[in-house]
Amino acid sequence: MAPKGKKVAPTPAAAKKAAAPAKQTNPLYEKRSKSFGLGGAPKPKRDLHRFVKWPQYVRLQRQKRVLSMRLKVPPVINQFVTRALDKNAAETLFKLLMKYRPEDKKQKAERLKAEAAAREAGKEPEKKKPVVVKYGLNHITTLVESGKAQMVVIAHDVDPIELVCWLPALCKKMGVPYAIVKGKARLGTVVHKKTATALALTSVKNEDQREFAKLVESFKNQYNEGPRVNWGGHILGMKSMHKQKKRERAIAKELAQRAAA
Repeated sequence: MAPKGKKVAPTPAAAKKAAAPAKQTNPLYEKRSKSFGLGGAPKPKRDLHRFVKWPQYVRLQRQKRVLSMRLKVPPVINQFVTRALDKNAAETLFKLLMKYRPEDKKQKAERLKAEAAAREAGKEPEKKKPVVVKYGLNHITTLVESGKAQMVVIAHDVDPIELVCWLPALCKKMGVPYAIVKGKARLGTVVHKKTATALALTSVKNEDQREFAKLVESFKNQYNEGPRVNWGGHILGMKSMHKQKKRERAIAKELAQRAAA
């Protein structure tokens, strides 16, 4: 140990840490700090989502979505929000429905021309009732009530929802298997329309009986005999959730202090 009053000898120069080599800079490029004022560098990108004045239909869509999350949703309406068919089952269903599309205007005109030509030739045209998808809410209701419908498909985004909210209960009562699928526009493409609220099948061909039976069985298990639908919604926003958690922590802390006293 060095005696008091004496300074310790400095570290030799050779033992000192070598200084980092100076970074070479190109003299052609002068380093300048960016200025974001008038006539300066363009400002960095920022999220302007909250500053955009969105069109009225977009605002209404978003307000409706937020309201449906905040309010308590009855089970009758909640089933259209939470119990739509999954992607794989929907693909299988639409493949089957596409096989039974009704004729469009062009096909109908060709059929009528062929019938007229057959009559001119003195032959009686063959008229066989085709097996096609049925559409139209009143028509489907009649088919379900008369027991002719074998499967019903309902769109989840019908507006107003009161048009179809009673249809699942009717299908359950009459023992008709039903399913809720995403997209009234997707249902509309099956029947050559822009949108369709619901579709129904009354029969299928022999080659599709096996696939149809599988779909009917899965729909019965999932919808007709599935678990009871509960109330939905009542999901608070982030600020409200944080306030609620803060309030719960304060109450829990106060109860703990009372128990300790």
